[in-house]
Amino acid sequence: MLIEQIKSPADIKKLSVHELKRLKRELRDVIIERVSINGGHLASNLGVIELTIALHYVFNSPKDKIIWDVGHQSYAHKLLTGRFAEFPTIRKFRGISGFPKREESAHDAFGTGHSSTSISAALGIIEARDRNKDDFKVIAVIGDGAMTGGLAFEGLNNAGQLNKDLIVVLNDNEMSISRNVGALPAYLNRIMTGELYQKFKKETKSRLESIPKVGGKAAQIAQKTEEMIKRLFLPGIIFEELGFNYVGPVDGHDIELLIGTLKRIRTETSPTLVHVITKKGRGYSFSEKDPCLFHGIGPFKLETGSPLSGSRLTYSEVFGNILTDLAARDKRIVAITAAMKEGTGLERFAKTYPDRFYDVGIAESHAATFAAGLATEGLKPVVVVYSTFLQRAYDEIVHDVCLQNLPVIFAVDRAGIVGEDGPTHHGVFDLSYLRHIPNIIVMEPKDEVELKYMFELALANKGPVAIRYQRGKIQTSFDSRMEISPGLPVPFRIGEAGIIKEGKDVALIALGSTVCSALSAAMKLEKEGISAMVVNARFVKPLDRDLIASVASMVPKIITVEENSLQGGFGSAVLELLNEMEVPNVRVRRIGIPDIFIEQGHQSELRRKYGLDEDGIYMAALSFHKEPTFSF
Repeated sequence: MLIEQIKSPADIKKLSVHELKRLKRELRDVIIERVSINGGHLASNLGVIELTIALHYVFNSPKDKIIWDVGHQSYAHKLLTGRFAEFPTIRKFRGISGFPKREESAHDAFGTGHSSTSISAALGIIEARDRNKDDFKVIAVIGDGAMTGGLAFEGLNNAGQLNKDLIVVLNDNEMSISRNVGALPAYLNRIMTGELYQKFKKETKSRLESIPKVGGKAAQIAQKTEEMIKRLFLPGIIFEELGFNYVGPVDGHDIELLIGTLKRIRTETSPTLVHVITKKGRGYSFSEKDPCLFHGIGPFKLETGSPLSGSRLTYSEVFGNILTDLAARDKRIVAITAAMKEGTGLERFAKTYPDRFYDVGIAESHAATFAAGLATEGLKPVVVVYSTFLQRAYDEIVHDVCLQNLPVIFAVDRAGIVGEDGPTHHGVFDLSYLRHIPNIIVMEPKDEVELKYMFELALANKGPVAIRYQRGKIQTSFDSRMEISPGLPVPFRIGEAGIIKEGKDVALIALGSTVCSALSAAMKLEKEGISAMVVNARFVKPLDRDLIASVASMVPKIITVEENSLQGGFGSAVLELLNEMEVPNVRVRRIGIPDIFIEQGHQSELRRKYGLDEDGIYMAALSFHKEPTFSF
């Protein structure tokens, strides 16, 4: 294979146009095959194959810095920068990352995993370059979906002001994860597909081609006339007003055209934006037809595109069904997502109640404040967002929602250890950054049934609520009798924990996804003659003060278990409570995420490594039990 001979971008520059076209086919084949085995981001990577080749053909990485926004479009970049041999390990435990990672390669100029950061980072690198009297180019590759994020416009605004030679490549495929929403993507699409533009394009091309091919002043006038007329019609006007030279639109799948365009703008000394039109999922029929499904997908069958996962529903899907069912009896319920309709299980809700569904684009901060505004007028807004992305709205949660004590519900999906997407996507900080905010209630269900009950409680509450739940398939309900229908009484109150198993030697106070593992560990401890109590905490804020104090008075040793950072998390809350209540003669151990960024790997691998599975909890309790107790 030609791709096996590419050890660095320098090798690409030696290839003919024919060989480059062969290379792009090989890249697609390798990426499709590997993602079908490992899972990963497929559609976004298939759409930028030609663009990636052209960038590395024209520029000189790693001296020149190429920054991939979000980073889920960097697989071809990794393959072309010496990581072909390691590519089978992508997204695997101790393998290469699915995102750019500075520790992994000198060609990964800036680590990215969240959207809309590339322009700001690139501008900072350019400013540092000039201060250091260095000489290299900086290119930010950003999708039109990421352009819906406010940070992208903050970067554009500052770039126009500083007037540096920043190159922004706008990868326009009409997609983020879900279909793009908002005024800017609609504007780009309207201009590109409008009858007036298409007619103008054909006529202008014909007339310009009729101009005699002569040099000198006549050719310059013709070129300037073409550019002037194009700017009247093309979407570049918005970027021109921000201080950028606009180039395009360019066919993002024409390697020769891309190379020629990038070569022409390489020597520009002021901000330049190259508008590239691509097709997300290109080259694999199933991903072309359904780029949303194949944006981020688990292992699948190459021949059919069918996922290999089991049939059980995920927590996201269960949540979506719960919200849709509850909305049938409460017309005040509205759902808000930040470009994540499919990922957060809101497809059914959006289809059933299209006028009560809002996709605000990749704009989590706006989503929170938008929800606050809705809540002031009596609606029941539910902001549905991954834990790792909710942290982008921290100030708005504090200032706009909690300070005003507004009844906004945050459905915090993908809480805890997420898996192969790695440190940029693990949701292990939300308990720490939410529980210290006044007025908010924070809870986590142990199973599907408690998730239903918690939404009933949240809807009845008059202030802000956050319900976090894990990524993955639902767990079997602990008690089949607890199946509920909307409107039935909830068997527990806000701030009420529950004892699942009695015991006297050690108490395992577990939260959400860890409750099942704690119960299994307790059963193993029984075989060792150790009587272990298991408490389902349910709430991080408020804690069940009376029950925890009672447990501490009966059991001399307590272990808290959570899929969250130990710094400021659930275990810290329990310690603070016991200290505040001056409970004597009790020792506490905490199991959770240490003070590090958790690497990528399967959820089961990572839970095992950090002692959050059944065996880890069992070993911690066994060791703790053997230690002497003490009294004051």
